[in-house]
Amino acid sequence: MERNKTFHRKKICVFFFAVLFCGCVLLGRLVYLMVFRGEYYSKLATDLQQRERQIKAARGKIIDANGVVLASNKSVCTISVIHNQIEDPEAVINMLVKELGISEERIRKRVEKVTSIERIKSNVDKETGNRILSYGYAGAKGDEDYKREYPYDDLASKVLGFTGGDNQGIIGLETVYDSYLQGEDGTILTTTDARGVEVDNIGEERVEPVPGNNLHISLDYNIQMFAAQAAEKAYLQKDADSVSVLVMNPKNGEIMALADYPEFNLNEPFTLIEQYEEYAGTDEEQDCLNQMWRNHCVSDTYEPGSTFKIITTCAALEEHVVSPDDSFYCPGYIVVEDRRIRCHRTQGHGAENFVQGIENSCNPVFITVGQRLGVSRFYDYFEQFQLLKKTNIDLPGEAATIMHREDNIGPVELATISFGQSFQITPIQLVTTVSSFINGGTRVTPHFGVRVETPEGEVLEELTYETTEGVCTEETSATIRQLLEKVVSEGGGNKAYIEGYEIGGKTATSQTLPRSANRSISSFLGFAPADDPQVLVLVIIRNPQGVYYGGTIAAPVAREIFSNILPYLGIEPDQAAKKDEKTEE
Repeated sequence: MERNKTFHRKKICVFFFAVLFCGCVLLGRLVYLMVFRGEYYSKLATDLQQRERQIKAARGKIIDANGVVLASNKSVCTISVIHNQIEDPEAVINMLVKELGISEERIRKRVEKVTSIERIKSNVDKETGNRILSYGYAGAKGDEDYKREYPYDDLASKVLGFTGGDNQGIIGLETVYDSYLQGEDGTILTTTDARGVEVDNIGEERVEPVPGNNLHISLDYNIQMFAAQAAEKAYLQKDADSVSVLVMNPKNGEIMALADYPEFNLNEPFTLIEQYEEYAGTDEEQDCLNQMWRNHCVSDTYEPGSTFKIITTCAALEEHVVSPDDSFYCPGYIVVEDRRIRCHRTQGHGAENFVQGIENSCNPVFITVGQRLGVSRFYDYFEQFQLLKKTNIDLPGEAATIMHREDNIGPVELATISFGQSFQITPIQLVTTVSSFINGGTRVTPHFGVRVETPEGEVLEELTYETTEGVCTEETSATIRQLLEKVVSEGGGNKAYIEGYEIGGKTATSQTLPRSANRSISSFLGFAPADDPQVLVLVIIRNPQGVYYGGTIAAPVAREIFSNILPYLGIEPDQAAKKDEKTEE
């Protein structure tokens, strides 16, 4: 009997200690969870009880050289539904169909979808968003948002670029400077019960968005308008495929204007322009959009033709294989190996010095100069001039120069390269290279970005760009400017001449491949004032109909642009020069 009592006491003790041990374990676990893991589980509980809706940040503005806003933001709404909170699904569906103009099938699918939150439509105008909220339907949300807005529609469309639905840049400056322009999105946190229904007496918790920074650029609204109007006029008059006008400061690489007509509407970037509208809705639509957005000055290469004779001239002057007084003879052609290469003046220019050769844009003269240079030395100058590298312009999609390999250049290739054929460069490469020849020998980086500022106007960063000095000598640069001034005042570029101004320049007429297609490119590159260039203008007319010579159709376009922008920039005509010209008459 005593033994049984002892056994039962032991059982009770074991049970007691077992219960005590379990209690200690549970208490320890509770202390661990509450003290050491309390913050984690509190956050987890909060996350389960809260629904998060995003508030987009306002994107930074893009502002021109004079403070004109070229890209800003428009307040819009994003309409969403929260399934668990909807009390009258049919009423919500009917209201959204009416206000948003979306099919009932599409809206019903989203309203009935069991998710934490379902977006119905973004970029809804504020008036519509306010009307939707005024119905007071539970579960229908209208959150503030921003949509990119371009006040001038198609102005500089291929420079500025545009943004997508997520407010990220897609092309142009919008994508290159996206990290500066993008802000930090905010959130709206709504507390809900176990069923996902909002708890009315707690309300919403907001994390405010941080707006993006503003980008100030060198593009000048007024100069861009002058360039765009001239490009459109040439496009229509010559029934061309496209017309590009590039205006740059050759001293520092700041681009004042880049028009690439036809442009597209930045506020409707996915709507095909007239040139491509027949392909809307077809398999070719996306290819047409890509072509419509393409910047020909940066992303396309072409045979520059006679404007490249400026580069041949610079190399020859640097190498001392030609001087302005050197004599040449042009019978209308020159024979290289078994090839008879013609001059554009088939009857020939006869006897001429080098100054006259560049005024006349005489191919035999430049082939002879190229032969004096030779392949090796000519190629060395391509590298010295950085012609074989990209310019690193702050726009996406820059194409590289397409040049023969040095060991593949024979006598015929050397001859054609000398006057600008059988290879390809981009327009931006041409103006950048020529800028170094007329500014005293400094290679600049072409660019738009100038500085980045906060929305309050505090300067965050002054943007800087690489330069290379000694591309050519000051002496060569001065000679180049004098020679090219003669081309405009006395030679083939005379249709760019403006009384009272000294303008330097060079015309060009080249063909695209295949030659049998008979498609030409007419161009003119000019700068002013010739003795101290402040502005450089390149005009390219692609596949003009009728008369297609660069000196006849491209030079007058440049003249029109110069006549507008020189007074605008405060560059006044030389009154003494005007008086002398009248005396001579």
